[in-house]
Amino acid sequence: MTAISETKSPHQNRLEGFVLTALFQGFPTYATVVLTIKIMGAPEIVGARWGAAIFVVLASLFHAVLTPWLGPKFPKFFRHSYEPLFFQPGLSFSEKLAQWRTQPTASLQLVTNMLLLSLLAVGVASVR
Repeated sequence: MTAISETKSPHQNRLEGFVLTALFQGFPTYATVVLTIKIMGAPEIVGARWGAAIFVVLASLFHAVLTPWLGPKFPKFFRHSYEPLFFQPGLSFSEKLAQWRTQPTASLQLVTNMLLLSLLAVGVASVR
């Protein structure tokens, strides 16, 4: 059997990178911010209907657009929020995700996010 070579356009590769960055690095960060704001009792963002969801989506998209641009320029500052693997053109979407998940730093990041979000969710559920 021969493998069929799938060629992607640079735009498709960038879109995949943006989606992966938004979902796995931006979304957990800004969901944590919203839960923290909710616990603090600041109604400016979380008090409005759909305000928290809109904030998380817009902040994640903004994060996904800016991080790939700033990450290579300032690698020391963006070492935890920029993943060059998400923008490798030779990998499919699922290969990018699979290779990222096997990295020790990604595993630590996912576990940390899961624990922090779980703790904050309990806090939010406990607060009136």
